[in-house]
Amino acid sequence: MANKLVIKVTSGADAPERCSQAFTVAAVAVASGVEVSVWLTGESAWFALPGRAAEFELPHAAPLPDLLESVLSAGRVTLCTQCAVRRDIGEGDVLEGVRIAGAQVFVQEVMADGTQALVY
Repeated sequence: MANKLVIKVTSGADAPERCSQAFTVAAVAVASGVEVSVWLTGESAWFALPGRAAEFELPHAAPLPDLLESVLSAGRVTLCTQCAVRRDIGEGDVLEGVRIAGAQVFVQEVMADGTQALVY
């Protein structure tokens, strides 16, 4: 059984249900004691910035700021390097606890023994 879950979130407001599902699964996994690493890529990259999760709306879904805070409190959140550069997001712009890292680190995480990776 996997003891670490890596979730790559590729969508944001452009695909709100898929985005919400990714963060919901991550938050539930954290609450269940699973080691969680969330990668923000594509349109979800914007959620690395203060206040941006609060702009996300999806009826009948848990508030994205709450889900993100849950993951940040007990898991790891990483913003894709290329996605950050494309959006002019730097290290000083992101929420406390969010790191910026690239594909090499992602591959290293997903290839580790006992890891399950999901992409939304």
